Amino acid sequence: MLNSTASTANAHNDDHHAGSSKTSEYLAFRLGKEEYGIDIQLVQEIRGYESVTRIANAPDFMKGVMNLRGVIVPIIDLRIKFELGEPTYDSFTVVIILHIENTIVGIVVDSVSDVINLNDQQVKPAPELGSTIDSSFLRGLAPLDQRMVILIDIALLMKTPDMGLQFGQK
Repeated sequence: MLNSTASTANAHNDDHHAGSSKTSEYLAFRLGKEEYGIDIQLVQEIRGYESVTRIANAPDFMKGVMNLRGVIVPIIDLRIKFELGEPTYDSFTVVIILHIENTIVGIVVDSVSDVINLNDQQVKPAPELGSTIDSSFLRGLAPLDQRMVILIDIALLMKTPDMGLQFGQK
């Protein structure tokens, strides 16, 4: 599912920008027509989308919970959270299982693209736009060849009060 060739090519391109800049790895995924990236160190696993148990009175973006090897995991649909239109669930839809401060949470995305390596110079600041995504969750933008990857601070986003998640409890 992950394209290691693209990852290797990006890593190679980063070599000539090396020096004192830090390189980070991001998992790239799609929501609608846009491509996003999150810190790969927070990714525990990637699973195909399965039906979840709905929780009464939960916000629309909270799809419900699933049992992951005995752990009850809340599942959040980022397309709904970011108001990117009606989600469709097909064979490409995946759940990215995240491990953030001893808490496991899943995010539903349209598809996973690849793993990309970016150094600090490749990440550009995000402009202030009237976006459905609060700019405080944006780490920046990464223009790569013919694509633009929107980098999200997924841990910060998951910790917002509207998510209703508890972190660091275990």
